[in-house]
Amino acid sequence: MSMRRSSVLRRPLPYREFNAVHILIGTNVIVYFFTFLAPGLVPLLAMNPLEVVDSGMVWQPFTYMFVHSTAGLGHILFNMFGLFIFGMQVERRLGSSEFLLFYLLSGLLAGIASLGVYWVTGEYYIQLLGASGAVFAVLLAFATLFPRSTIFLFGIVPIPAPVLVVGYAVLELFSSVYGRGTGVAHLTHLAGFVIAYLYFVVRLRISPIRAFLSR
Repeated sequence: MSMRRSSVLRRPLPYREFNAVHILIGTNVIVYFFTFLAPGLVPLLAMNPLEVVDSGMVWQPFTYMFVHSTAGLGHILFNMFGLFIFGMQVERRLGSSEFLLFYLLSGLLAGIASLGVYWVTGEYYIQLLGASGAVFAVLLAFATLFPRSTIFLFGIVPIPAPVLVVGYAVLELFSSVYGRGTGVAHLTHLAGFVIAYLYFVVRLRISPIRAFLSR
């Protein structure tokens, strides 16, 4: 039974190309448009621990990653730019079906992990929204699949992709402990990194650490 489950877990999806990144960006833009016109949709789609646990809005750990309206235009532009730049390359390597599974599962599990921590620490009134957790997972995927790539920070400073990912991970770990109250979901970002790492190790049988060191 355990071997069968393992084979299902690691069974690759057929390689297909259907522009999953474009579909995800389009979905985020459409949701942004509707929540801008109807702000009352935000409390239904963004994630709030009390709404999920007490009111039964169990869809929120999934839908939160498509909501950006209350965080301003820069939030969605930054996330969609990162998804486009790094996601396109990852999608071509993994295939659209595998990439879509990776992205949605990373965002969902990052939301669930954040929900658990918020509930345990008593942050019942926080509102989590945005695709950052899933986008950070894509960033780790890019650095794992293309460890010799160089990313120009702010368009100027050249940084090897693995170094940037490790630096971001350390920064998010530090910020999740000491940066509470800033309005930035550092915990969700860090969860995106961790879930992406586990996805590559467990499902794709690729070690990001070995990939980083192989460069």
